[in-house]
Amino acid sequence: MNDTATTGSRPAAYGTLTEPATVKIQRLLPGPIERCWAWLTDADLRRRWLADGDMDLRVGAAFELTWRNDQLTSPPGTRPEGFGAEHSMKSVLTEVDPPRRLAFTWDGSGDVSFDLEPVGDKVMLTVIHRRLPSRTMMLNVSAGWHAHLDILVARANGIDPEGPFWDGWGRLKQDYDKRLPA
Repeated sequence: MNDTATTGSRPAAYGTLTEPATVKIQRLLPGPIERCWAWLTDADLRRRWLADGDMDLRVGAAFELTWRNDQLTSPPGTRPEGFGAEHSMKSVLTEVDPPRRLAFTWDGSGDVSFDLEPVGDKVMLTVIHRRLPSRTMMLNVSAGWHAHLDILVARANGIDPEGPFWDGWGRLKQDYDKRLPA
């Protein structure tokens, strides 16, 4: 995955494997940083690109995220076999440093951190998903973060996301299968 490194202040489209069980993916968002923080922490904004769920922004606080990926794009595309219309996951906040860092457990598959760093009038979002338990989970998560973050970029820029979510996710999963070591 050597073609995915960040070039200056422009992130590569694809995530990188930074350790055997760790995926890193970046996106450049329109600022200011407080606006980007809201996209991560405000349930109404977050549900438009990732998952719904209120957060009590303090370390140790439990919360639940609920995905409804069929609602992210119109049309949603063809949902893969084995995926429901709704999926919920319990998590615990492990780091909260507004408006720069948010981290939490990812039930059953490691933990996730979001770091925000101003770059001129834009903000670099870095997502790192650690301790992925299997290659299958790594492929699902890599394609998922890629697809969800592309939707975030579109929404944060005030435009509709391109293409059906599930169709894009399926293509991305195939791409990551070729890019990530077996």
